[in-house]
Amino acid sequence: MAEATVHASAVLIGARAVLIRGPAGAGKSSLALRLVQAAETRLLPFARLVADDRAHVEACHGRLLVRPAAKLAGLFEIRGLGIRRLPFEPVAVVGLIVDLATEAVDRLPESDERQAVIAGVTLPRLAVAPGIDPLPRLLALVHTGAAA
Repeated sequence: MAEATVHASAVLIGARAVLIRGPAGAGKSSLALRLVQAAETRLLPFARLVADDRAHVEACHGRLLVRPAAKLAGLFEIRGLGIRRLPFEPVAVVGLIVDLATEAVDRLPESDERQAVIAGVTLPRLAVAPGIDPLPRLLALVHTGAAA
């Protein structure tokens, strides 16, 4: 299947990547940076940037692969500081989709709301309402073995 470019950031956490989607200004880059920092402070065992702002996704043998856009590989935008360079992974298998600034988020979402399909691959999904800090929820998923 051909690669598609999506407006998203991606961070490898352990063996699987988190693909972070949302509208402009929703906090995709901020969450990606916080995940990398969470590994530095040992809240996570390992986290490394895969892509910021634009990511290439491709279905391969029933898995969704994510890569950085070639011209943006290793580049990361930090609001107020500009473009910075970070170590990055050239490719990762996606294990979780995080959708930021999702308007309708149920307190106890139905199972179909906890899944997303990209390029024909069904993945676990965490939807986060506007104004809600996604990091504690994402860490809870990671630490309970439910994702990534």
